[in-house]
Amino acid sequence: MPAPTVNVSVTPRGSMEILSQREVRNLSEVGSGSTYQLFRQCALAILNTGARVDDARSILEAYADFEVEIRQLDRGVRLDLRNAPADAFVDGHMISSVREMLFSALRDIVYTESELHNNRADLSTSSGITDYVFHLLRNARTLTPGVEPKMVVCWGGHSINEEEYKYSKRVGHELGLRNLNICTGCGPGVMKGPMKGATIAHAKQRVLDARYLGLTEPGIIAAEAPNPIVNELVILPDIEKRLEAFIRVGHGIIIFPGGAGTAEEFLYLLGILLHPDNAELPFPLILTGPRSSANYIQQLHEFVGATLGEQAQTRYEIIIEDPVRVARRMKQGLAEVEHFRRERNDAFHFNWLLRVEQDFQLPFDPTHENMAALELRRDTPPHLLAANLRRAFSGIVAGNVKEHGIRLIEEYGPYELRGDAQIMQPLGALLQAFVDQQRMKIPNGEAYRPCYRVVS
Repeated sequence: MPAPTVNVSVTPRGSMEILSQREVRNLSEVGSGSTYQLFRQCALAILNTGARVDDARSILEAYADFEVEIRQLDRGVRLDLRNAPADAFVDGHMISSVREMLFSALRDIVYTESELHNNRADLSTSSGITDYVFHLLRNARTLTPGVEPKMVVCWGGHSINEEEYKYSKRVGHELGLRNLNICTGCGPGVMKGPMKGATIAHAKQRVLDARYLGLTEPGIIAAEAPNPIVNELVILPDIEKRLEAFIRVGHGIIIFPGGAGTAEEFLYLLGILLHPDNAELPFPLILTGPRSSANYIQQLHEFVGATLGEQAQTRYEIIIEDPVRVARRMKQGLAEVEHFRRERNDAFHFNWLLRVEQDFQLPFDPTHENMAALELRRDTPPHLLAANLRRAFSGIVAGNVKEHGIRLIEEYGPYELRGDAQIMQPLGALLQAFVDQQRMKIPNGEAYRPCYRVVS
């Protein structure tokens, strides 16, 4: 039975009212052009907000005849949607949060294309890439100067069990009671739970300007539609700029149970914090979960010790089954961040002092050749080894849920990861634990088939 669809025209609310003729031309030719295809894919994912689908290709196939046309009118911009998912509408009107996110996607994709087309972005240097991320966030009105540090980033799995999801809500509730804002990857699971918990807490505290910031990128949003609590959506051009945006706008990070994507994010941050230039910089980082997830957290902790060493383990704190303590420790950590930045006259809204090298900034293309060529050796400096381990997990995420990665696996078989036995054995054990705990199972009823093979 085909999915129910509607034809409708919508106009923006609050932003993106005006486009140039060239911008409209790049976006308005139905069925042609990479910019149009990118916006169509993101728009379709947003219109599927709330759907329990984790496969970009299945969404595109279910709505193969979906089209969106951008029209520049005398009074502004209008989107004409044809064969759009009916669930995004109530009594013929688009749900407000969906409408806002739809035009956020248009805003970010147009701005990114414009910056690159006009060569305004310097992507050849580390500082240039950071400046580009800053401008993307500023254009999205994400940066609010003068506000004390209170943006807490929550990372974790999109396909977690019910107990882990409820625990993430409890932590979010405690954060909200302390007037802290929430930033996640904007999808389901842990990306929704803390926001949902914080929503109730903010209502109790009569917080009227609470922020629920969702940071994503085109390859992720296609597989994980935004959750409806997000009231600020930003689409970064790729996973690396998305990750940098998290650590530049976030003042502290809480990591909940997850799978390969969560490990990728954790290793990314650890690699940056292990750089000698960041040794004294405060950045509260907490690993937490319900008691039933203690083994998962311990496995991740042991993996870090076996590959990156004890120094890496000192950069985070582990708290099991204690949402109140998590929130209190984060609040305390944010006070230290505020003191540190005041002393150095650094901005609260963007972490300029954090050193991020190009190894963590340049996009990684997870081809079979690039995955096999990753240097996973024991003699590699810990912060660079973390960068390569992050790339390995990034490739696994691509092979699991991203359309391009899925097609590569179908055509050429599993990726091969090669390296020293001291690295590959704990890596293989961790990945197998993810499989055994169903942390990499795609929720379509099928058993997980690994998209990788670990070779030592």
